[in-house]
Amino acid sequence: MMMLRAPTRRGFLALASGAALAAGRGAAAAEPALGEDGIYHEPWFLQSFLDLREDLDSAAAGGKRLAIMWELRGCPYCRETHLVNFADAGITTYIRDNFEVLQLNLIGSRKVTDFDRQELTEKELAQKYAIRFTPTFQFFPPSSDGIEAKEAMAREVARAPGYLKPPHFLSMFRFVRERAYERGSFRDFLGANG
Repeated sequence: MMMLRAPTRRGFLALASGAALAAGRGAAAAEPALGEDGIYHEPWFLQSFLDLREDLDSAAAGGKRLAIMWELRGCPYCRETHLVNFADAGITTYIRDNFEVLQLNLIGSRKVTDFDRQELTEKELAQKYAIRFTPTFQFFPPSSDGIEAKEAMAREVARAPGYLKPPHFLSMFRFVRERAYERGSFRDFLGANG
């Protein structure tokens, strides 16, 4: 016979926070799936042949911008990004309406074709772009015109290295979508739109 223990305060808090998380997602939002690679995958992330120029051109043709989300198995802030930031329907709707998000693994072995046509593993691509933290979001220009001629990191218009709390996270996507990087820094943008 199995004995049931009385719920502890921690147990009640876990149940309450889980219920709050589910309520915050809303009925229309799909839960991210934890893949075999140990990384959460949003059902709306870009499914790609991993050709960055093709992905950028396709996003642009749809009136969207390309962002890459770099993750790593066991990364607590990657998990937080999925379970908190992407759980916010307002944030997710804005991103889905304005961006294609390609998810890459910091130490992954899938082959990716960079803008300059160089084929690299995810890990090699991360090294080429000096990605050192997870999650890191890279944002690229609205067009691929001339991008292959630039040095790797000069191809980005913005980067978010590390976790951003939901309001700043949404602001980073707005900063890119509104092309505010052409007028000043992200810090300036936050100050003016805070």
